[in-house]
Amino acid sequence: MNRILTQIKTKVTDFWKNRSKLQKILMISGVVTVVILSIVIGVLASSEKMVPLYKDLTAEETGKIKQVLDEKGISSEIDTDGSVIKVPEEQVNSLKVDLAAEGLPKSGSIDYSFFGENAGFGMTDNEFDVLKVKATQTELSNLIKGMEGIKDSKVMINLPKDSVFIGEEKPQASASIVLQIKPGYTLDQSEVNGLYHLVSKSVPNLDEKNIVIMDQNSTYYDLTGKESGSYADSYSSQREVKAQIEKDLQRQIQQMLGTMMGQNKVVVSVTSDIDFTKENRKEDLVEPVDKENMEGITVSAERVNETYAGEGAQAGGVNGTGENDVTNYAEAGKGEGSGDYEKSEERINTEVNRIHKEIAESPYKIRDLGVQVMVEPPKANDPQSLPAERVEDIKKILSTIVKTSIDKKYEEKPLTDEEVEGKIVVSVSPFDGKQAIDEEAETGGIPLWAYITGGVVLVALAGLIIWLVKRRKTEDVQEDEWFETPQEPIRVSDVNQEKETEESVRRKQLEKMAKDKPDEFAKLLRSWLTEE
Repeated sequence: MNRILTQIKTKVTDFWKNRSKLQKILMISGVVTVVILSIVIGVLASSEKMVPLYKDLTAEETGKIKQVLDEKGISSEIDTDGSVIKVPEEQVNSLKVDLAAEGLPKSGSIDYSFFGENAGFGMTDNEFDVLKVKATQTELSNLIKGMEGIKDSKVMINLPKDSVFIGEEKPQASASIVLQIKPGYTLDQSEVNGLYHLVSKSVPNLDEKNIVIMDQNSTYYDLTGKESGSYADSYSSQREVKAQIEKDLQRQIQQMLGTMMGQNKVVVSVTSDIDFTKENRKEDLVEPVDKENMEGITVSAERVNETYAGEGAQAGGVNGTGENDVTNYAEAGKGEGSGDYEKSEERINTEVNRIHKEIAESPYKIRDLGVQVMVEPPKANDPQSLPAERVEDIKKILSTIVKTSIDKKYEEKPLTDEEVEGKIVVSVSPFDGKQAIDEEAETGGIPLWAYITGGVVLVALAGLIIWLVKRRKTEDVQEDEWFETPQEPIRVSDVNQEKETEESVRRKQLEKMAKDKPDEFAKLLRSWLTEE
């Protein structure tokens, strides 16, 4: 065993001594890196993966849940300004059940279940009315939050007391609603009208005109389409139509250019001028059937030609100075001389196209359009990395969209290329203000940089091992070549040709005796020693 260990130690020592200084540094650094990386990966792998237990909590609710978790000895983390609390992943489901059994989280709202749990004879009428309004607000808020695109809602209802006097006008209720719209979502008018109808039917004696709805950005949503008779009669509706048209064009351009350049490489903005005029008119037009010759269809035609020639014809006309007299016309003799008479008359009746039109033109026509596009080059810091041909392709695409989107009614003549180019702006520059997408990434687990670092270290170690193996093989080949150098053969005389003498015969006999009969050989040796 010691011999094997000694041989291993000798080989390792010889291997280390034969390495260069650079090789020794690389080997030591590789071993140290592997050890450190193993420790880091072990620590990260052994850490607990934290995931959200509840989101969108108030500070009070977060504090209560944190206190309960600490009492149970469960590790937890608070994130996103105290609105999110995280716990180990494997305990999420069980904790939700346990906390729900304890009545957590408590939102502080009262719903209709409160009356079933706390009904009693000690409640006054005023207390009952207050709780009833509160419960109605909570239930209505839950209904609104169930709609698509609405993250949260706050409802305030005012229910006036009934008058005790007969004949007085019954007071009306009112409601104020604040919506929290999800990012990127826009309520259309049908959904807004549905909200008004829902609230009006949920609260007694509440007219739709006494409801006010707005979102977190102080944008009011008006009820239209019933009394006004036109969807675009109100200013807010016109803004919504304009925004929807611009949004559709922007989405179309963003999708097209994003496919070509990359979704994070293009930013599109669209501005438009919309005509909201709704026109109803009647037209009675008269047009020729043959527009080239400006003629109609001949319905009837009459031609009359009269001629007369003979002797003794008296000249026509009346001599005198009257209105129908011929001035200084000499009276001819009766029946003297010859005379000619010719009369030509043509009557043609034609028919033309008589057109009656009743035209109702709808609104929402695009009078003008502007498109602004910002493109980040493939290499953000090198604008020249985006070829000029690609920029021209983008401008051609945008030109086609502008030409086909603008209503032809507002163009006295087709738009020229210079006019279309003036409505388009394409800017090529790096996006210095671009922010990374904020995702609710769950903490825990091995981060990406650890995998990248480990991969780089493994590749470096693999390259070092391959290089050392190749170098070792090269050294072995050189040693084999050194040992294979031809040498002079050593000539040894043949033993069989040796001449036997008396001494050699005796020596062979003694060797045979020592081998076959060691006892007799020992006695012989003693006798020789005694004689001497």
